[in-house]
Amino acid sequence: MSYLKIGALAGLTGTNNETLRFYETKGLLTAPRRSEAGYRLFTRNDVDRVRFIVRARRMGFTLKEVAELLSLQVESKATCGEVKELAELKLLDIEERIEELNQMKSALTTITEACVGGNETAEHCSILNALAEAEYSTSLGSAD
Repeated sequence: MSYLKIGALAGLTGTNNETLRFYETKGLLTAPRRSEAGYRLFTRNDVDRVRFIVRARRMGFTLKEVAELLSLQVESKATCGEVKELAELKLLDIEERIEELNQMKSALTTITEACVGGNETAEHCSILNALAEAEYSTSLGSAD
């Protein structure tokens, strides 16, 4: 069996060494074998696992959710229905985020269109004034 060092794994998966070490500390990657010199040695299975993690992250899954998906993938009694439920929950989350972004876009469009963009000093800027007013900041949601 041939092994890959961390840099090779990073190159094959579009990640970096630091990210792979982070995945290892979070339990998303199992602790790899070590060479006599102490280098981490990864397998082709690790390549597949990291690619899975990267694809899931690109679809918006959190690291916790990725860990859950990975556990369902290896759990013999897990069902496709359980996986679908997680995916549907993620879809709802994404739809909520899109709605929030649309509200932010609308509010920002309104205040940007109201600005003449002239040579007045910034203290007279309608965008800055609008951001200071409660009606716009509340329509954008809480900053917490």
